[in-house]
Amino acid sequence: MWAAYAVSAYGSGLGFGAFPLIAVLALHASPAEVSALSAVGPAVGALIAVPLAPWVEFRRKRPVMIAMDLTRLAVMATIPVAYAFGRLSFVQLLVISAVVAAAKIAFNAASGAYLKALVRPDDLLVANARFESTNWSSIAVGPPLGGVAIGLFGPVTTVVADALSYLFSALGITAIHGREEAPQTTDKSPVRAGALLDGWRHILGDPGLRPLYLNNMLVAGLIMATEPLLAVLLLRQLGFPPWQYGLAFAAPCVGGLIGSRLARRVVARYGQHGVFRTVGTLRAIWLIGLAFVRPGVVGLVTVIAVELAIIINMSLYTPVLATYRLEHTPKHLVARTLSAWSIGQQASIAIFTALGGLLADVTSPRTALTVAGLLILTSPLLLPRRQHPAPVDDRELATSGSGPQQPIPSSTPAQP
Repeated sequence: MWAAYAVSAYGSGLGFGAFPLIAVLALHASPAEVSALSAVGPAVGALIAVPLAPWVEFRRKRPVMIAMDLTRLAVMATIPVAYAFGRLSFVQLLVISAVVAAAKIAFNAASGAYLKALVRPDDLLVANARFESTNWSSIAVGPPLGGVAIGLFGPVTTVVADALSYLFSALGITAIHGREEAPQTTDKSPVRAGALLDGWRHILGDPGLRPLYLNNMLVAGLIMATEPLLAVLLLRQLGFPPWQYGLAFAAPCVGGLIGSRLARRVVARYGQHGVFRTVGTLRAIWLIGLAFVRPGVVGLVTVIAVELAIIINMSLYTPVLATYRLEHTPKHLVARTLSAWSIGQQASIAIFTALGGLLADVTSPRTALTVAGLLILTSPLLLPRRQHPAPVDDRELATSGSGPQQPIPSSTPAQP
């Protein structure tokens, strides 16, 4: 499962920013169209994913993951084909962006539920930290190599690599051994209207998950909203060459390896709640530094330093959050809860990105960066004020007849 994730992550790293680049280079899209591609596609994908959540919940997770990988392979493969025949259009990119976003949400929901069954509870943090370190290393390596590949072989090269990575991811998931039993449900129609909202009901009804969810939406939305603003500021207004712009985002990703490696030790020493309060605050205080970027080497160092500080704290915080979320969610709600979490995050990113672009048009990118940096300083107020113990899964109690199930030894494949 980790190998499959790594292949997919590095493929996505190579294809990072490929859609906007194709829109600009191949379709000569306007700035408004490029912004729409970055915001509208994922937002529509989040809406498509809403009815998928209960569908994922009540099916075997491994076939769902394979199906979502193959779906992404199929739709991504249409881009180089259409480009080769001169039929590629902006509408096609928009539709593919939405389908890929929806498939990603469904895949992540299924993989989170499958991970909880595959890995012992004591090893969840280690597994999530490994995924996190893999993610950041792919971002550090992928975009620079993707830029070289595009320069040598054309604008759709990285799309081909990204599409093939989903094929190899599906093959990796197929290689996981062990029989997966179908989830049981007493409902005649598991994909009922109420099931669509069960994930949000669980999140908003849990005193620990609720503040973490609201905090995550605010922080993720504001941080991602600065990406197009910073691109305009650095490339257009401050005159940074493209290689410096790429370096400014690739070099700090090394911090992702540092933070994810520290996660287990920091939790062992300070506890989950200590990480949420302290690291959750530290990841928010650096963004305002982007508003003070100046031309030249000093400006480049400023961007790298700010991004490095943010990424170190984010990569430490994220696997702890992912582990806490799984621990505080019953097995029969994991897929719907993770879908609701991803949908809310995608919607938040789309909204803040659109608002940031509008503010930058009315004022300037630097002003919009300043506003984002000031707003994110309020995010620690949404973090939980006290520690909440993980609830006992009633379905696990029913299964065991007396208490929570014992962890399955690592040498024995876990059965969901």
